[in-house]
Amino acid sequence: MQNLRNKFPVLKQCIYANTAATGLLYEDLMEWRQEHDLDYLIGGSEMKAKNFEEMFTIRKAVGDFFDCKSDNVALVPNFTLGLNMLLEGLPKNQNILLLNNDYPSLNWPFETRNFNREYVEIDEYLEDKIYEKVKKGNIDVLALSVVQWLNGIKIDLNFLSSLKKEYPNLLIIVDGTQFCGTQRFSFQDSAIDVLGASAYKWLLSGYGNGFMLVKEEAKKRFDLKFIGNGSVDRDITKREEIPFCKYLEPGHLDSLNFGSLKFSLSFLESIGLNHIENHLNELSNKAKSAFSSLGLLEKEVIERKGHSTIFNIKGDKQVYHKLIQENVVCVQRGSGIRLSFHFYNTENEVDAIVDMLNS
Repeated sequence: MQNLRNKFPVLKQCIYANTAATGLLYEDLMEWRQEHDLDYLIGGSEMKAKNFEEMFTIRKAVGDFFDCKSDNVALVPNFTLGLNMLLEGLPKNQNILLLNNDYPSLNWPFETRNFNREYVEIDEYLEDKIYEKVKKGNIDVLALSVVQWLNGIKIDLNFLSSLKKEYPNLLIIVDGTQFCGTQRFSFQDSAIDVLGASAYKWLLSGYGNGFMLVKEEAKKRFDLKFIGNGSVDRDITKREEIPFCKYLEPGHLDSLNFGSLKFSLSFLESIGLNHIENHLNELSNKAKSAFSSLGLLEKEVIERKGHSTIFNIKGDKQVYHKLIQENVVCVQRGSGIRLSFHFYNTENEVDAIVDMLNS
């Protein structure tokens, strides 16, 4: 991974443990973006028109990356906007199961629309609690993040498959923002009906781009309302034959931002998703063991079998400022300090942070 680290100049200045907040920009993408804007500078509308036509290839790239038909891919500026557009088409009599303290951009859109809601706590028994709620028979929609933003708890995807098999009418909507880009994932083979994500974190695509993936059967559950010239790709004769996902693309799509998404998907593929997943598992296991031995992790994190590379360690402002002074980029979240590691991080960096916390 050392050669890859050289593509990220920030890593020469600090230990970057904050991908859960913002993924890093790398030299290859910066160069592509500069070339894009240079083409725009000298090409004007002709260049932009050509790039708009390439949006199909971007949808295909997203679909290929996540094993999803391109017709079932919607390009959205971010997860939050995509979910809000989607929920405008969900009947209001639906009973929704949410996780308490899940990411606000997931929970709030359901709460402000006054859906009937129930909640479960995020702890070591998360899957059991979800199952018991669904088993009661009054839940229509389960909505949750694959990986929790506060402490990195990761839902068992095999559990979701078993749950969906037993309750096929359960609509499963997930936020994959803290998950997508950390391992190879087949949307088609998963139990998830709708997966949305912003791509500026683990997908390293910069801001202003994201996507929604929607299964064919799930489309029947929504009556979408958002519409615009982008829904027909500026061909007004198509007003009466708009595909489902184009209702989530009512306006123009920025070729710089979505082109960055396509570029980064290719970059991650060149590294190898299996390689990335293996490295992240090593970092996760090492960090979990070290932080646990120091008594810095919550009981619900320690007792779960698998975990992401996001950790919320116990620590006050004094500990936080110590890490910052030692050039560790992290952030205060909830009652602790959140550290998150991507493929450009190393086990030596985890050891260095542990030494700082020990001193």
